[in-house]
Amino acid sequence: MTVSMLYRESLNNLMTMLNMTHPHFIRCIIPNEKKQSGLLDAALVLNQLTCNGVLEGIRICRKGFPNRTLHKDFKQRYSILAADESISSTDMRKCAEAMLNRIVKDNILTEENFRIGETKVFFKAGVLAHLEDVRDEALKTLLTKLQSQIRWYLGLTDKKRRIQQKAGLLIVQRNVRAWCSLRTWDWFKLYTKVRPMLKEGKIAEELEKLQEKLKSLEETLQKEENLRKNLDDSAKKTETEKAELFEKLEAIKNNLTKSEGNLSQMETAKSDADKKLEELNEQLADVEDQNTEIQRSKKKVEGEIDALKKQIQDLEVSARKAEMEKQSKDHQIRSLQDELQQQAESVAKLTKEIRHQEELNKKITEDLQGEEDKTNHANKVKSKLEQTLNDLEDNLERERRAKADSEKSKRKLEGELKITQEGIDEATRQRRDLENNMKRKEAELNALSSRLEDEQATISKLQRQIKELQSRAAELEDEVNNERQSRSKTDKARSDIQHELDELNDRLDEQGGATAAQIEINKKREAELAKLRRDIEEANMNHESQLAALRKKHTDAVAELTDQLDQIRKQKQKLEKDKSQYVRNTEDLAAQLDGESAAKVSNEKLVKQFELQLNDLQARADEQSRQLHDYSSIRNRLSNDNNDMIRQLEDAEEQIATLLRFKVQLTQQIEDIRSATDEEIRERQVLAAQVKNLQIEAEQAHNNLEEEIESKNEVARQLSKANGEIQQWQSRFEQDGMLQTTELEEVRRKQGIKISELQEALEQANQKIITLEKARSRLLGDLDDAQVDVERANATASQLEKKQKGFDSLVDEWKKKADDMSAELDAVQREVRNLSTDLFKMKTTHEEYSETAEGLRHENKALSNEIKDLTDQLGEGGRSQHEMQKMIRRLEIEKEELQHALDEAEDV
Repeated sequence: MTVSMLYRESLNNLMTMLNMTHPHFIRCIIPNEKKQSGLLDAALVLNQLTCNGVLEGIRICRKGFPNRTLHKDFKQRYSILAADESISSTDMRKCAEAMLNRIVKDNILTEENFRIGETKVFFKAGVLAHLEDVRDEALKTLLTKLQSQIRWYLGLTDKKRRIQQKAGLLIVQRNVRAWCSLRTWDWFKLYTKVRPMLKEGKIAEELEKLQEKLKSLEETLQKEENLRKNLDDSAKKTETEKAELFEKLEAIKNNLTKSEGNLSQMETAKSDADKKLEELNEQLADVEDQNTEIQRSKKKVEGEIDALKKQIQDLEVSARKAEMEKQSKDHQIRSLQDELQQQAESVAKLTKEIRHQEELNKKITEDLQGEEDKTNHANKVKSKLEQTLNDLEDNLERERRAKADSEKSKRKLEGELKITQEGIDEATRQRRDLENNMKRKEAELNALSSRLEDEQATISKLQRQIKELQSRAAELEDEVNNERQSRSKTDKARSDIQHELDELNDRLDEQGGATAAQIEINKKREAELAKLRRDIEEANMNHESQLAALRKKHTDAVAELTDQLDQIRKQKQKLEKDKSQYVRNTEDLAAQLDGESAAKVSNEKLVKQFELQLNDLQARADEQSRQLHDYSSIRNRLSNDNNDMIRQLEDAEEQIATLLRFKVQLTQQIEDIRSATDEEIRERQVLAAQVKNLQIEAEQAHNNLEEEIESKNEVARQLSKANGEIQQWQSRFEQDGMLQTTELEEVRRKQGIKISELQEALEQANQKIITLEKARSRLLGDLDDAQVDVERANATASQLEKKQKGFDSLVDEWKKKADDMSAELDAVQREVRNLSTDLFKMKTTHEEYSETAEGLRHENKALSNEIKDLTDQLGEGGRSQHEMQKMIRRLEIEKEELQHALDEAEDV
C-alpha cells in the first residue's frame, strides 16, 4: 500500500466516524468537565483529539516518509557510520543499501524507518534527527581518539627531549667537575702554557698548503698555453673561412645574373597579361553593347504590349459577357507592368552597382599605389638599418676581438647567403606561379569566349522570338478586326430579322385570319430565326474561346521573355565578376613584379656589403695576429712577475702563520680567564639565591609558628569558656531542679564529647608547634651555614675580581700587540692582493671581452634573423605600415642597446 492509499483510507474512516456522530466545531481542547485547574481527563482529551482529526493526522504522518535525500548526499553525509560500505561500489544506490544494512545491523535504525528508491532514500518523521545525533556521537568519539593519539605523541616527544636533555646535562656536569679539579693543578697549568709554543705539528700542514698553491699555479699556466693554441687554430680557421666566403660570393653573383634573366621573362609575361586584359575589356564592352540592344528590343516589346492592351480593352468593352475575364486580365496585365517596372529598377540598380564597382576599382588602384609607396619607404628604412648595422660593425672593428668578430661575420655571411638563396628560390617559385596563373587565365579566357558565343546565340534566338511575337500580334490584330466585322454583320442581320419579324407581326395583326400557307411560312421563318440565333451564339462562343487562347499565348510569351531577361542579367553579373577577378589578378602580378625588382635591388646591395665585409675581415685577421704576438710577450712578462710575487707571498704567509699562532695562544688564555670568572659569578649567584630561599623559608616557619600559638591560645580560651558554661549550666540546673536526671546525663555526655574533641585539637596543635620549632631550628642552622658559604663566596669573588683586573690588563696588552700584527698582516695581504690583481688583470679582461663578444654575436645573429624576416616580409608585400614602424622602433632600441654595450666594452 502506498502513502496516498493509506491517507485516503484513513480519511474515509474519519468521514464515516464524523457522519455517524453529531460533531460540533471545537475551538480548543477542554481538559475536564469540572472547570478545575490542574485536572486532566485523558478520555475526554483523546475523544476531542479524535473528533478533531489530530490523532489521525499524526498516524498518517507516522506512516509516511516525509524526509528524503539523494543517494549521493546520503553517502557523503553518513559515510562515517558505515565507512567500508560507502566505498564498496561505484553505484550510489548500492552504496546506500549497504550503508543502511550496516546501520540496521548496528541497531541504529530499523527497516520500517526508511525505504530505498531509485534516486533517493525516504525516512519517516524524526529518523533524520536520530541519524544526526548518532553521527555527532561518532564524530565526538573520533575526535577524542584523535586528541588522545596527539597527546600520546606529544608526550613521547617530550619524553625523548627530556632524556636527551638529561644526558647532555650529565655530560656538562661531568666536564665541569673535571675542569674544576684540573684548573688548580700546577702541571695542567704548565701544559696549557707550553702547548701553544709547539710548532712541529703545523709544518706539514703549511707544506701541503704551499704544494696546493703550486699545483693551482701550474694549472693556470697550462690553461694559458691551451688558450694560446686555440687562438692560433682559430686564426687558421678564419683564413680558410675567408676563402670559402670568396667562393660563395662568386656563386651569389652567378645566381644574381640568373635572377635578372627571370625578371626579364616575368616582365614579358606581364606585358602579355596586360594585352589579354585589354582584349577582355573590349569583349566586355561588346557584351554591354549587346545588353543595350536587348534593352531597346525590350522597350519595343513593351510598346507592342501596350498596343495589344488597348486592343484587348476595346474588345472587352464590346464583349459584355467577357467582363469578368477582362477584369482578371487587367489584373494580370498590372502585375506584368509591376514586374517590368521592377526589372527596369533592377537594371538601374545594376548600372549603379557597375559604377560603384568602377569606383572601388579606382580606390583599390589608389590603395595599391599607397602600398607601393609604403614598400618604397620600407626599403629606405631597410637601407638605413643596413647602414646602422655597418656602423655597428665598424665600431666592433675598433674593439680588438678578432676571433669573435671573425666568427660573427662568418655566421652573418652564411645567414645572408641563405637569405639570398631563399630569395632566389622564392623568385623562381613566383615565376612558376605566374606561369601557372597565365595558363589558368588563358583557359578562363577561352571559357569566357565560348560563353560569349553562347550568349550571342541566345540573344539572336531572343530577337527571333521577338519578331515572331510581333508577327503573331499583327495576325491577332487582323483576326480581331475580322471578328469585329463579322460581329457587326451579325448584329445588322439580327436587327434586320427583328425588323422583319415586327413587320410580319403587324401584318398578322392586320390580316387577323391568315391561311395555313401563311402559318407554315411563319413557322419556317421562326425556324430560320432560331437557327440564326444559334449561329450567332456559336460565333460568339468561338470568338470568346479564340480570345482566351490568344490571351494565354500572350501571357506565356511574356513569361518566357521575363525568364530570358533574368538569365541575361545573371550572365551579365557573372561577366562583371570575372572582369573584377581579372583586374585583381593583373594587379597581383604587378605587385609581384615590383617585389621581384625590389628583391633584385636588395640582393645587389647585399653583394656590395659582402665585399666590404670581406675586406674588413682581412684587416681584422691581420690585427688579430698582431694582438696574439703582443699577448704572448705580455704573458711571458707576467709569468716572471708571478714567480717573484709567489716568493714574496710565501714569506708573507710564514709571517702571518707565526702571528696567527701567537694570536691563538692569547685568545685561548683570554677565554680560560673569562670562563673562570663566569663560573665564579654563577656560583656566587647560586649561593645568593639559596640564602634568599632559606630566609624566605625561615620567615614562613616563623609565621606558621605564630599562627599555631594563636590557634593553641584560641583552643584554650574555648576550653575555659566551655568549662565555664558547664559549671554555669550545672549550677543553674542544680538551683532550678527543673530537669530530669536523664536530660542532665545527656547534657553531660555532649559536653564531655566537646571537651574530648577540644583536648584532641589541643594535642594536635601542640604536636604541630613542636614540629614547627624543630623545622625552625633546622632552618636556622641551614641559614647559618648559608651565611658562612656566602662569606666564603664573597671572599673568593673579591680574589677573582683582583685576578680579573690583572687578566684584563694582560688582555689589553695582547690586544694591542694583536692589532699591530693584524695591521701588518693587512698591509702584507693588500700588497699580495694588488700583485695578484695585476697578475690576473689581462686574463679577466680577455674573458670579459670574449663574453661581451659572445653576447654581441648572439644579438647580431638575432638582428640578422630579424633583417631576414623583414626582407621576406618586404618581398611578400604583406606587412602594414604600423607593423613596420614597430619593427623599426624595436631595431632602433636594440641598436641603442648594442651601442651602449659597445661603449661599456670600450670603457672596460
